[in-house]
Amino acid sequence: MKLEDLQVYQLAMDIGERVWEIVLEWNYFARDTIGKQLVKAADSVAANISEGWGRYYYKENRQFCYYSRGSLKETLTWLRKAHSRRLIDARNFESLRKDINITSVKLNNYISSIGKKYKQQLTTLDSEA
Repeated sequence: MKLEDLQVYQLAMDIGERVWEIVLEWNYFARDTIGKQLVKAADSVAANISEGWGRYYYKENRQFCYYSRGSLKETLTWLRKAHSRRLIDARNFESLRKDINITSVKLNNYISSIGKKYKQQLTTLDSEA
């Protein structure tokens, strides 16, 4: 399986691209303050999944996914600020909030799956000994 086939990665990439398109429409002050933080947080979700994927040891992969989960929560916080400051309309806010929640569930499921194969192999080796 390739990273690009991982559904949680695809969802994270989509959120980052949608956030980028929204922030591009803002005035300079909004882009320079909330916009930069929002884009960095949103882009960091997929970037950390990608970095974890490239790590050799499964515990490192899981750790980067924890970072990704934190970035997902940070993205939601910046979206809430943008919405309360009327930089993002209710429709876009709700759509992104819904997709962040879906991505969060998928990311938690992915985190749970990391290392399971390794642990199953250890259990098999222990029972054979």
